[in-house]
Amino acid sequence: MTDRADRVDDAFARRTVLGSLGTGASVGLAGCLGGFGDADEPDENGNDRHPYEARVIEHGGGEPLEFTDDQNCAVCNMTPADYPAWQSQLAHENGEGAVFDTPGCMAAYVAAPPVDSPVEGAWTTDFETGDLIDATEAHFVVVTNEDAVSGETMGLNPRPFADHEDAVDYLDEWDGEELSEDDIIEFPDIDRDVAEIYRTVPDEDAGDS
Repeated sequence: MTDRADRVDDAFARRTVLGSLGTGASVGLAGCLGGFGDADEPDENGNDRHPYEARVIEHGGGEPLEFTDDQNCAVCNMTPADYPAWQSQLAHENGEGAVFDTPGCMAAYVAAPPVDSPVEGAWTTDFETGDLIDATEAHFVVVTNEDAVSGETMGLNPRPFADHEDAVDYLDEWDGEELSEDDIIEFPDIDRDVAEIYRTVPDEDAGDS
C-alpha cells in the first residue's frame, strides 16, 4: 500500500490556491491553523463562549450526516466536504453534534467538548480504504512526526482504520518514527494528551461563565 498521505490531499492543495487567490493567503492560513474562531464573542448573557460552540450543529445520531458545503469544522472552521480523505463527525445524545475536516480536529473536540452530553456516535474516514467508518470501533495509529509528511491537511493527523490488522500493518509503513502496537488506540482512549499532539486544545474551563 502506498502512503495515502501523499495522494489524498489534492483537495487541500486546491483549496489553498483558491484561498490565496480570493481572500488572501493570510486569511486562509488563519483558518487552517485551528484558530478558535468565535472564542472572543460572548453569548447573549455576556458570558465567554466555548471556542467550538458556534459551530455545533443538529445531529440526530444513529447514522452519519452527509457532508455539505455549508458545514464548517467545529475546531478549525474549514469545510469538511472539501477533505473527503479525512472528514469526520460525531453526535451527542442530546441531538447536537459536529463535523470535522480531519480526525485530528475531532480528537481536539473530544478532548474539550463544548456540549455537556455523551457522544452517541462518531464516524471518521478509514486511512486505508477511504470509506466512512464507525469511529467508536476504529483503531487509530498515533503518529507524531509532522516532519514526515508534506501537505497533509491541518499538518498531521492520527490514522484511523476499521481493521486492527490494517493498523498494525501501517506501523511498518510509517517511516517518521518507531511505533509499536502501544501506539494504536481506540476512540475512548482519545484524551487531552493525544489531542494536543495534533491541535491546540482549549483550556478545560473554556466557555465557563
